[in-house]
Formats: sequence, C-alpha cells, structure tokens
Amino acid sequence: MNEIDDIKESLKQKGFKLTTQRRAILDVIIENREKHLSSEEIYDLVKEKYPEIGLATVYRTLQLFDELGVIYKLNFDDGRSRYELYHNEDHQHHHLICLKCGSVIEMEGDLLENLEEAIENTKNFQIVDHNVKFFGYCSKCKQNKN
Repeated sequence: MNEIDDIKESLKQKGFKLTTQRRAILDVIIENREKHLSSEEIYDLVKEKYPEIGLATVYRTLQLFDELGVIYKLNFDDGRSRYELYHNEDHQHHHLICLKCGSVIEMEGDLLENLEEAIENTKNFQIVDHNVKFFGYCSKCKQNKN
C-alpha cells in the first residue's frame, strides 16, 4: 500500500472519507513535504488547482488531519502553525530553523536518547515524546551575513 492508500484506510476506519478537497490538501502536503507549509501556504497551493476551495475548508481539514494523526501541527515560534506528514517514529525528529529566511531543516535521528534515559532513571519520569528546535542561520544566510 502506498502513502495515500494508508491515509485513506486510516480515515475510513475512523468514519471519514477522503473527499476531493481533502485529497487536494493532502496532495499539496505530500508534494511539499520538505517545506513545512503553513495553512495559508497550503491554501494558496490548493487554490491553484481547485479555485473554488475556501480557506475555512483548508483549516477544518488540517485540524481533522491533525486530530486523526495524519499530520503534525508544528510551532516554530514565528506566529504561524506549520504542518508535516505524520512519521511512524517513536519521537518527532528535530528541526533547525533559520532566523533570517525562515527555512526549516529536518534533523533525522533522535539525538536525545541518552538524555532521556538519564532523566527517566534519575527522576523516575516516563518520557513519551519531546520536541526540539534549534534556531540559527542556514548556510546561505550565514554566508550572506559575512
């Protein structure tokens, strides 16, 4: 099964259909998976193919997808929520956020496993997830800064 089929099956099991509008929104998210798009950016891209779609539909669909675990809603402290597809991982991956251009770079792999283990052992605290954001300057902005 491919990604769309998995999501379609997940929606069906939870009593929802993958309507034309939902499919268009999902396609935009998949096609731009590296970009961590905001709801407004998703709306603008979907509107190119489906001019009749409304912003409220995009907001409702993103909220539904987030609640159903199809996507993650991310906050990069820039005043906008951004979205990415759900990854079947124990923890979310880490993000590098450029303070100048706003680009977001994903860091694969969990860099905090040893720290989590130490916290769990010393504080008797069960960690189920974490979210780490690093703020700085991407290579392009760093180069232009010099």
